[in-house]
Amino acid sequence: IQQHQEIHVVMGNEACDLDSTVSALALAYFLAQSSPAPRAAVVPVLNIPRADFALRTETAFLLRDRGVPAASLVFRDEIDLRALHHAGLLSLTLVDHHVLPGADAALEEAVVEVLDHRPLERDRAPPCQVTVEPVGSCATLVTERILQGPPGVLDRTTAALLHGTILLDCINLSPAAGKVTPRDVACVALLEERFPELPARDAVFGALQAAKFDVTGVCVWHPGVSPSPWGQEGALSLTPGCLPGLSTEQMLRKDLKVISHDEAVVAISGVFEDLETFLLRPGLLQDLEAFCQGRGYAGLVAMTVSFNERHEPTRKLAVYSPQEPLRSTLCRALEEAAAPALLLQPLPSPWASVAAYAQGNAVATRKKVLPILRAAL
Repeated sequence: IQQHQEIHVVMGNEACDLDSTVSALALAYFLAQSSPAPRAAVVPVLNIPRADFALRTETAFLLRDRGVPAASLVFRDEIDLRALHHAGLLSLTLVDHHVLPGADAALEEAVVEVLDHRPLERDRAPPCQVTVEPVGSCATLVTERILQGPPGVLDRTTAALLHGTILLDCINLSPAAGKVTPRDVACVALLEERFPELPARDAVFGALQAAKFDVTGVCVWHPGVSPSPWGQEGALSLTPGCLPGLSTEQMLRKDLKVISHDEAVVAISGVFEDLETFLLRPGLLQDLEAFCQGRGYAGLVAMTVSFNERHEPTRKLAVYSPQEPLRSTLCRALEEAAAPALLLQPLPSPWASVAAYAQGNAVATRKKVLPILRAAL
């Protein structure tokens, strides 16, 4: 940057979950390794502040376990993308999303490629290269891209990251969860064929799922503690109570996406706690109010998911807003949605400003709910 070299940033979405993170790291590594004499330096950027990384427990777990130290990562608050773009030095590849949030609208003209697995919401003119395919994990698209490239680029570490990400994203390739596609299954099989030392799927999925749903505290690294499916000498401790449990604000930040239109900005948080337990948190209403006021959100939708032993999901959601018209608009849109129908059933809520529902259509993930909420705004 100091030498005014062009910078090609590969960046996932603002939730910065495991799929976004690994897709950005793996694709950036592939581009850097496979481009002959690249004109630009390729930099994967995690689209959250560094301070939020500890809340991405499954991502911190997998990267640390595969020997990728947090010190080697670049976070959104450590690189000034707007200044780079203003200087004419930025090109931007988006993975696991294809629409930048309103705050980043000025960066749209720097986008040169999109790799995503959700329905296309806006067209992009050439020369921007767009790959949008309905697979379970964006890491599947990255894996396909790497496997089609020069031989020898895919190494053991990258393969393990992609393998674990696809398994977690596709709920261990379980058809009952409604996310996996034949292309996800094929990529996992190809990675295992190329790297037979990869650990068993059940062990990988179990470790990552435990890390993802751990809300007892921000987990920390302890050498020699808790077995790792990758055979490392140390692993993240997932012992309940390793640190105090996540606050409501931390839980809402852990898996957060934001939608906006005109003056209304609404947060959608994946919450890794049973909805009834979440709604009975001490001081919840004050916490929701402070969270939304502090970040300029007019409302918030909390979405929970749990899985039984057959990997079948149970989903619930809650809609909060102190503004009754907005809350009613969001609730009506969710209740009346037809593509897909969410099949909502009202649940008791202890708060007048919070509407709660059980979601009968358990395979309708947040990716499918986001367009419904955008249309409502």
